[in-house]
Amino acid sequence: MSNPFKKNKDEEVNENNQQEIIPQENVEIFETAPEEAEVEQVETKEQPAGELEKLKADYDTLNNQYIRLAADFDNYRKRQAQEREALLKYGAEDTMKKLLEVLDNFERGKKAVENIDDCQKVKESFDLVCKQMYETLQKIGLEFIETEGKEFDPNLHEAVMQTPSSDVPEHTIIAELQRGYKLADRVLRPALVNVAVSE
Repeated sequence: MSNPFKKNKDEEVNENNQQEIIPQENVEIFETAPEEAEVEQVETKEQPAGELEKLKADYDTLNNQYIRLAADFDNYRKRQAQEREALLKYGAEDTMKKLLEVLDNFERGKKAVENIDDCQKVKESFDLVCKQMYETLQKIGLEFIETEGKEFDPNLHEAVMQTPSSDVPEHTIIAELQRGYKLADRVLRPALVNVAVSE
């Protein structure tokens, strides 16, 4: 005897196929309950509040570092300007001190020749002071540019004359017209020379 309450397989399939399908437009979308939304807003505000404090602290630290750095740089710039001004104003101090002795000898020589009629003594005094002057300048770093018998070098010499000659090779300096000077490797003034050329 069959059970009246038991459905056969065909009835179950028909019943499943006959389930009511609700149209999409009739489905209501429920928003989050107001209480849940408030909770989410509170949580969202609390988290950035901590981050904001951290960012503010980082900003204050960086700002203080920038202020200190700007002050240090300003002090450095002022100190450099003062040192540069002092260098331009007093840079020749050591050189002047070395030349003072030469200047003293010029003063002594000037007084000594006032009552001297012997030109030879005047010449000797002049030569002595001249020699001291050259020696002092050489101690400072001044060098003479070599000329006579040397090959012409446009970096050191300036040819103001050219003389045909068969006695020396071409481009050889045969006369110095004005002495040239160097300070270490830097040319202060080139030597004015007469250069031999082929006949």
